[in-house]
Amino acid sequence: MNDRVLSRRGILQGMLALAATPAVLGGLAGIARADASGPGAGAGSSRLDLPLIAQKRTLGSGDAAMEVSALGFGVMGSNYNRGVSPDRQKVIDVIRQAAEHGVTLFDTAQIYGPLTNEELAGKALAPYKNKVAITTKFGHKIVDGVYHKGGLDSTPANIRKVADESLKRLGVDAIDMFYQHRFDPNVPIEDVAGTVRDLIKAGKVKHFGLCEVGPETIRRAHAEQPVTAVQSEYHLMWREPEKDIFPVLEELGIGFVPYSPLNRGMLGGDFTAYTRFDSGNDNRDTLPRFQPDTLGKNLMFVETINRWARPRGITGAQAALGWLMQRPYIVPIPGTTKLSHLEENLRAANMNITPAEWRELEDALAKVVIIGDRYPADQQKQVQKS
Repeated sequence: MNDRVLSRRGILQGMLALAATPAVLGGLAGIARADASGPGAGAGSSRLDLPLIAQKRTLGSGDAAMEVSALGFGVMGSNYNRGVSPDRQKVIDVIRQAAEHGVTLFDTAQIYGPLTNEELAGKALAPYKNKVAITTKFGHKIVDGVYHKGGLDSTPANIRKVADESLKRLGVDAIDMFYQHRFDPNVPIEDVAGTVRDLIKAGKVKHFGLCEVGPETIRRAHAEQPVTAVQSEYHLMWREPEKDIFPVLEELGIGFVPYSPLNRGMLGGDFTAYTRFDSGNDNRDTLPRFQPDTLGKNLMFVETINRWARPRGITGAQAALGWLMQRPYIVPIPGTTKLSHLEENLRAANMNITPAEWRELEDALAKVVIIGDRYPADQQKQVQKS
């Protein structure tokens, strides 16, 4: 098994060698070469030979519409829940390179750290103020910087408090999208939506989002304050939102932002059966699919993706991202601390794979058994059923 899991960088190098052949890479329509005239030029701009995302997508509709790059960037893993982080400046450089090369949607949250991830995002993106969108989240119980495990707090007073504090940490005049991070059963969703509506009227927030909620909650919230996007886990190994969430989003004109689009790195092909997540800053250590007795077995799913991707001159990670982007209202937010992976992700923004080819991939994956639940029971309790 381990010998058959090809490294992402190895595949990427081979893909670049074939970059002159449009048929192999699907022509990469919508991607140009980057130069120093991109977003934030003059503020740490670089002439690194990375692709520039030119394609835009719209999350939400009507007054709630929000135009962003076709691919976003999840900041969370830069210093939280993904193991030992590289040097802080190196992480900042990667985030800025994403902005330099066309990414305009960056995602963070109060609970990441807590608080430290927002501070990192604010510092990294300060040169791009008003040129990129930074989204963040409220809803967990955090007192004096300490997270009360399992605690939720979406009371109007706390939402307003978090908004003011997040604005300071991010160094922005308005939060581009403010998500409720987890549904709070003790606070009616209408009160949550109404509070965010008031923050929008006050100019502190631009758009309203929800995370990991069911269809009825989406409808009730949207009736009070139009929802721009719903953020939930969604990738080739977790397709639950397709059943009941996507039909509601399509009906109401709401966008979708899948987090962990590469299943926390698993679909990128960097893991082996012997990979461990024991740094003390890695939540994968708690997740059933990443345990020593399940990880190796689940790598067969990854190898199946690689077998499909290799003949097309793309990596498994690019296949996983491209598959997500078939629906025009979806904007994935992969994160990384490596420039090589950023390049790989950027190149996935537009690949001309036919619907028949995607069905071929889905058919192959349907034969692979996935071992383990998505979350342990205590974390699953905070996720509304689709």
